[in-house]
Amino acid sequence: MSSNEFLSSFFSLEGRTALVTGGTRGIGQKLALALAKAGANLILIQRNLDSRDTATQAEALGRTATIVQCDLTDKAQVGAIVQKITANKDAGGLGLVIDILVNCGGIQRRAPAETFSDEDWNDVLQVNLSAVWTLSRDCGKHMLASRGVGSTAHRGKIINVASLLSYQGGMTVPAYAAAKHGVLGLIRALSNEWSSKGINVNGISPGYIATEMNTALIADPVRSRQIMERIPIGRWGAPGDFEGPVVFLASRASDYVCGESLVVDGGWMAR
Repeated sequence: MSSNEFLSSFFSLEGRTALVTGGTRGIGQKLALALAKAGANLILIQRNLDSRDTATQAEALGRTATIVQCDLTDKAQVGAIVQKITANKDAGGLGLVIDILVNCGGIQRRAPAETFSDEDWNDVLQVNLSAVWTLSRDCGKHMLASRGVGSTAHRGKIINVASLLSYQGGMTVPAYAAAKHGVLGLIRALSNEWSSKGINVNGISPGYIATEMNTALIADPVRSRQIMERIPIGRWGAPGDFEGPVVFLASRASDYVCGESLVVDGGWMAR
C-alpha cells in the first residue's frame, strides 16, 4: 500500500455529503472547503443566497455545492430545514443524504453583564446553542435511519464548534459563554446516546482567532497584548488552522473518538 493509499483510507471523504452552517467566511468557510478538498459534496445553510464564494470554490474542486436558505435566528426556519433537505423530491424536498454535519454558525454580543440586554441574550442563545441543538437532533435522526449497530455504512459525523469559553467565562460575553458551555454539554450528551448507533458527535474548540468576531479584541491594545502574551505559539490563530482538525473529525480516522472537543488554541489552555 502506498502512502497516498494509506492516507486516503483514513481521511478521504469521497462520496459523502456535508451540511455546514456559517460557511460563507472565516473559520466556517475554511471548514467547508477543507471537507470539499477531502472529497465531500457540500450543503451550505446560508441566510443570504447571493453569497456564492464558498460554493464556487467547492465547485472548482469538482464538488457539488447546494445552497439552502435559512436564518439561524428564526426557530421555525431552523426546525424545518433538515426535512426540506432530506425529504424526497415528490414530497417537495431536495432528496439529499447528510453524512456530516458541521455547526459553525455563530454571533457575538458584548456588554457588561449588568447591562446585557434580554434581546442580545436571546439572539446569542438562539444562534449559538438552540440552532446547534435543533440541527444536531434533526440530522441525528436522519443519520440513525441509515446507520446503526451492524450497519456497513460509514459512520455519521456531527461536529459542533465550541470555544475556549466552553471552559472559561470570558469578559463581557455572558450569553456567548453560556451558549458555548451548552454546546460542550450537548456534544457529550448526544455522544452518549448515539456512539453505539453509528454516529460520532464531537467538537472543535477554537482559541483566539483573527476573524471578524474578534475585531473588537484585536483593536483593543491592552486586551490584544494580554491575549498574545498567554498564547505559547506566539500568534493569534487563523481560519486555516482548522482544516486538518475538521477533516480528522469527519473521516474514518476519528471513528473511535466520541464526545470530545478538540481544542485548537495555540496552547492557551495549557497555560
